[in-house]
Amino acid sequence: MEPTVSIIMGSTSDLPIMEKAAKLLNEFEIPFEMNALSAHRTPEEVEKFAKSAESRGIKAIIAAAGMAAHLPGVIAASTTVPVIGVPVNSTLDGMDALLAIVQMPPGIPVATVGINAALNAAILAIQIIAQSDPKTAAKLKEYKSSLAQKIVKANRELAEIKYPFKTN
Repeated sequence: MEPTVSIIMGSTSDLPIMEKAAKLLNEFEIPFEMNALSAHRTPEEVEKFAKSAESRGIKAIIAAAGMAAHLPGVIAASTTVPVIGVPVNSTLDGMDALLAIVQMPPGIPVATVGINAALNAAILAIQIIAQSDPKTAAKLKEYKSSLAQKIVKANRELAEIKYPFKTN
C-alpha cells in the first residue's frame, strides 16, 4: 500500500492536533504517511521530501506548523502537489502561524485551514482525491450528508428542551 496523502508536522508535539486528520483519512481508507520534518532543523530533508512527493504518488500534503510556521510554504515552494497548511496554536493564540501560512508570495499557494483545524485539512485532501476517485467521492458525499443529519438530530433534541418562555 502506497500513501496518497502525506501528513507532515514540524515536531511530534503537533501530533495531538494532526491525529484528527489521520483518523479521518483512515476512516476513508485513504493510505497516508506521517512524518516530522522541520523547515529550520532539517531543511534538506524537507526539500527532498517535497521534490519526491509527486513521483511517489502523493496527491495532497497536509503540513502543520506553529510559531514561525514556514514548513507548509517551504514544501509548497518545491512541489506542484497541493499543500494544505494547518496553523498550530503554539504562541499568540496561533495567529502568528495562521498569518505566516496564509500570506504566501504569488506563485507559491498554500491552502490554509483554521487554527488547529486538522480535520478540515483532511476533508480538503479527501476532496482533492475524490476528483479522480469515484469510491472516495461516494464516501465523501455520504460523509457530508451525515453532517447535515447531525444538525437535524440536534434540532429535534433542542425541540424537546422546555422553558416557560421558549416558543419552539
